[in-house]
Amino acid sequence: MKIDVNRRTFMGAVTAGSAALFSRRAAGDETSAPAMLGGTAVRREPFPTWPVADTRETEALARVVRSGHWFRGSGEEVNRFEAEYGKLTGARHCLATANGTSALITALQAIGVGPGDEVIVPPYTFIATVNVVLLAHALPVFVDTDVETLQIDARKIEAAITERTRAIVPVHLGGAAADLDTILASARARNIPVVEDACQAHLGEWKGRKVGTYGRAGCFSFQASKNLNAGEGGAVLSDDGELIEACYAFHNNSRGRKTSGYDFSYRSAGANLRLTEFQAAVLMAQMTRLEAQARAREENAAYLTRLLKDVPGITTARMYEGCTRNAYHLYMFRYDAGQFAGLPRAAFLKALAAEGVPASGGYAPLNKEPFLEATLTGRGYRAIYSAAQIAELEERNRCPKNDRLCDEAVWLTQNMLLGSRGDMDQIAEAIRKIQRHAHRLATA
Repeated sequence: MKIDVNRRTFMGAVTAGSAALFSRRAAGDETSAPAMLGGTAVRREPFPTWPVADTRETEALARVVRSGHWFRGSGEEVNRFEAEYGKLTGARHCLATANGTSALITALQAIGVGPGDEVIVPPYTFIATVNVVLLAHALPVFVDTDVETLQIDARKIEAAITERTRAIVPVHLGGAAADLDTILASARARNIPVVEDACQAHLGEWKGRKVGTYGRAGCFSFQASKNLNAGEGGAVLSDDGELIEACYAFHNNSRGRKTSGYDFSYRSAGANLRLTEFQAAVLMAQMTRLEAQARAREENAAYLTRLLKDVPGITTARMYEGCTRNAYHLYMFRYDAGQFAGLPRAAFLKALAAEGVPASGGYAPLNKEPFLEATLTGRGYRAIYSAAQIAELEERNRCPKNDRLCDEAVWLTQNMLLGSRGDMDQIAEAIRKIQRHAHRLATA
């Protein structure tokens, strides 16, 4: 049988077929379309939950309950934890505190930070890093961020130092080390104490040595989200025996180790910032998993970084050469909306969550928070500092690189790195899927 197909008929059929195929691709089928637009989510299972606990924790708590020794000084759990955490980190001394904020307060008080002083801090950190400075009625001096690492730009610290600088408080953000070589060199040149805020960096290392052991003191948090946690808790590390004794007295309402019973003589101001026996027992149990969990996070983070390396518009946080171990409390990257058809970061995060991958936009510019201006212009600060001093501080505290970072950063939490490689594949696929459909999402 002869089939008669002229050129016009053939071309019409091809054109119609191509248009139909394009139409289907543009609309997206149920599985390939973004979940935000009615498609199937890349991931439907939850990520690993946190905290991880079993009979080790319940038996530890029961042991303390049965002992009847529930507070520091009556039992041995806190002493035991301090010895073990000091050994784990390589610090000569460890003092357990009520939380990470308490650790920072205690360390700054022990080195004598007070009214009239300046303390150098990063603008990209949790509010506690700044609150502890304000509680001492000192001035927080913000040094801008290195956007590639999301850490304080240590190269700019030297220019921020004045004769009033009493301490430098770098933060090992997300578990990666700040540039300690540069920070310590600037501090040594002016004989300024460094207090490391390592609250997010359990087992993090700089040149093979644990962070938190380089400065005059190092502070850690054991709050519920942290890689080592007891709901709340903290610690101060130091190789300086006199400093740790001053810390002990301050955190114990100015009562030193040798002060006990009904000896109510006091030698300084202080506060009750002690860790309980219950928390110490839980921390000892949690420490049995810490190294294995840290290895899992490292391996998954390295794999995820390889997957995201070639995704346009996604730039993973760079580590300094001296950072020999990242604790990965956070997995951080920067998002370039221009490579996602102008899709705003907020919409990207929403689309990512719809695909089953929860993420955060991270911190806002701490140096621009309204509470800071209210505090610095409040009654207490007006009694100590002149209006000219506060105005000068505001000018010094401009951090344009950090402003940019706060518009671009994206975080994944540490528990997400405790799953399988398949979980990492799904995170990367969700990001790539959003990018493939970014035009549609941007105009939806």
